[in-house]
Amino acid sequence: MTPALNKPLPDIEALATGGVKFTPSAFHGQAVVLYFYPKDNTPGCTTEAMQFRDHHKEFVKAGAVVLGVSRDNMASHEKFKQNLELPFELIADTEEKLCHMFGVVKNKIMYGKKVKGIERSTFLIDAQGILREEWRGIKVAGHVDEVLKAVKALKKEAA
Repeated sequence: MTPALNKPLPDIEALATGGVKFTPSAFHGQAVVLYFYPKDNTPGCTTEAMQFRDHHKEFVKAGAVVLGVSRDNMASHEKFKQNLELPFELIADTEEKLCHMFGVVKNKIMYGKKVKGIERSTFLIDAQGILREEWRGIKVAGHVDEVLKAVKALKKEAA
């Protein structure tokens, strides 16, 4: 079931680095920024991860948890996280459960061939587990600032 804006997230479970288990109820009381990216250690994904890293303290201060999601396995995620010194966890969605649930698996053309890939997308879930914002098919430049602004607005709204 695809999550809908302003509706609670369907029940799902996914494993992340650091032994963290993601479920909508596990982060009750905190906003969650769930960002989907195509692949560890690729230029755009590295830039995006570093931007989330560089703004991480601001996300935490605004009451949000950041989680990255891709189809890479846990070993790849651990290495990516370590290399970039990421202060947040990465979900290994090797079976594409979260990717399909959020509808981010798209047909893309790479080097003239049709391939299935992840469309760079971000979702903001509020402290009650309700999907508040979604950004699909995004460009990396300026995106993290936009998400942070939405998280801060959410915090003001809740206050």
